[in-house]
Amino acid sequence: MISYLKGIVQKSYAHDDRITLIVNGIGYEILIPAFVMKKIKRENAEGTALELYVSYNQTERQPKPVLVGFQSPLDKEFFELFISVEDIGPSAAVKALTTSVREIACSIEDKDTKALKQLKGIGERKAEKIIATLKGKVAKYALMPEVEAAPEVTEDFRNEVENVLVTQLGHKHLEARKMIEEAMKRNPRICSSEELFEEVYRGQKT
Repeated sequence: MISYLKGIVQKSYAHDDRITLIVNGIGYEILIPAFVMKKIKRENAEGTALELYVSYNQTERQPKPVLVGFQSPLDKEFFELFISVEDIGPSAAVKALTTSVREIACSIEDKDTKALKQLKGIGERKAEKIIATLKGKVAKYALMPEVEAAPEVTEDFRNEVENVLVTQLGHKHLEARKMIEEAMKRNPRICSSEELFEEVYRGQKT
């Protein structure tokens, strides 16, 4: 079982939810929750060293191992509690953890279903299940220090999408910029390259 990895970030962030970490010549694909990825993007460029506490997940229903990385052992502990909730597997949990562990733990302890429903993929029923399963178990994480908010990365992900459209998909720069601008006008709430790619694609279908 893998619980910790230290290696070199091999890929730029073509996907917002994973990185490839090279450890002794082996590349590990590791899923990264959004709140962790923001810090990694800010501090770890491609080719730099990175240490991750890893949650290793493999079941009969999911025979392919799923590795989820964190920069704090407490964040990893919380994640493993979070996936103990019925109907929340590792992949769904990675998508849901869009804000800090402290904030989510506070919402659970306060029985704040409204706040939990702001997490990606969490509706009323799942929010209630989370509270029913974890209330009273996550106060430790609610006491974690507040994490300084990451700076806005709007231009970063827009540039990333433009780069992929031009260098990998063959669009011209002006065409790519126009596609991105139109997508952002249709949905100003886009905050990641994954969402921007989806909206650009949606625009091309109309």
